[in-house]
Amino acid sequence: MFTKEREAVLDILKDIQKKGDEALINNTLKWDKVSLSPDKLKIPAKDYHKGSGFSDEMKNILKSSKQNIEEYQSSLLPDSSHVLNEKEGVSLGLRYTPMDRVGVYIPGGTAPLISTVLMTVIPAKIAGVKEVVVVSPPTHEGKIHPAITYACDLCGVDEVYQVGGAQAIGALAYGTSTIKPVDKIVGPGNVYVALAKKEVFGLVDIDMIAGPSEIMLVTDEKTPVDWVVCDLMSQAEHDPLAASYLICSQQNYAERVIESFEKKMKEMPRREIIERSWENHAGIFVVEDDKKLAKIVNALAPEHLQLMIDDPQSLLDQVKHAGAIFLGRYAPEPLGDYWAGPSHVLPTSGAAKFSSPLSVMSFLKTSSLISYTPEAFEKVALGVGAFARLEGLEAHAQSMEIRLKKKKSESV
Repeated sequence: MFTKEREAVLDILKDIQKKGDEALINNTLKWDKVSLSPDKLKIPAKDYHKGSGFSDEMKNILKSSKQNIEEYQSSLLPDSSHVLNEKEGVSLGLRYTPMDRVGVYIPGGTAPLISTVLMTVIPAKIAGVKEVVVVSPPTHEGKIHPAITYACDLCGVDEVYQVGGAQAIGALAYGTSTIKPVDKIVGPGNVYVALAKKEVFGLVDIDMIAGPSEIMLVTDEKTPVDWVVCDLMSQAEHDPLAASYLICSQQNYAERVIESFEKKMKEMPRREIIERSWENHAGIFVVEDDKKLAKIVNALAPEHLQLMIDDPQSLLDQVKHAGAIFLGRYAPEPLGDYWAGPSHVLPTSGAAKFSSPLSVMSFLKTSSLISYTPEAFEKVALGVGAFARLEGLEAHAQSMEIRLKKKKSESV
């Protein structure tokens, strides 16, 4: 799967490693049809505000969203150090430290993902990352969409580069004359971006390999059908590969949803995308038993899960796998996309079974803290030495015992 795309990505990454900025410029011309010079790769900070086109009302909305994200992400921050266990001369703990430099990929296009700037950059900034760098492909006019740079300025981004695709991922991972390498790369992108992130993982950390968007609704006949239809479409309009699922308890209700969906689809601006998604990646389950319902949810591990019932808490304990869970009829998925506070960068394609949403914790590293007093050390030294010899590691054993000899000589 994606064999041709992977071969192209590998060629691009090798090119970036060998030729740096020259390869960035050549691949931008090849893939984005935009000609850049080395001095145009980085956007000056003074240009961030130019031409965003936002009204004062829209700017205030973005600032309110930013505040919500900051408040939520700040609430997740752990203390820098935790002493987890302290007894009889032994102190064990955990220390959190932020990464030094993080790269954020923001997709381009005619509808720039301004919200993704907020949802990726703010958690990194709250975590204490020193340098947050954004890369985004230039438009055909030869520059990043001004709405993106405005959002970067709002969030305090340190550097912005107008490069995209696998070549941008390579530059962030390997570094070039213009772009210094980063410790972690986050943010969504197309298949080339996803495959490039997969290839550089290990040299740098990544957030996840993101697939097409998904939504699953759990509802009953009390929820208006048109609400359900709009919520299903909220993901179907993203991408022909996006998946939309509904779980309900009555066949008649499911049929009404299908009829209403197909009628409303005809009047939607992105109807062709919605139609392809609906035909190929939608599913409706009629289930009356809560245990079977939970089994379906956990098997699919959806990116977004809406529990649109009177008592969503009654199902919450049975749900083990979901990226973001929206509780009640008045918590539709767009609240998570734009407003509430948790990041909308979520695991997809069943990855919620083993991974988590992006958050401040994604940008913090932990170090174990271990401290023994001489008295505590003496109690365990021989046992640790014996354990080491069991594994054939003599130097380990002597590392323990040499300290015992010193302690004995001091006591004589």
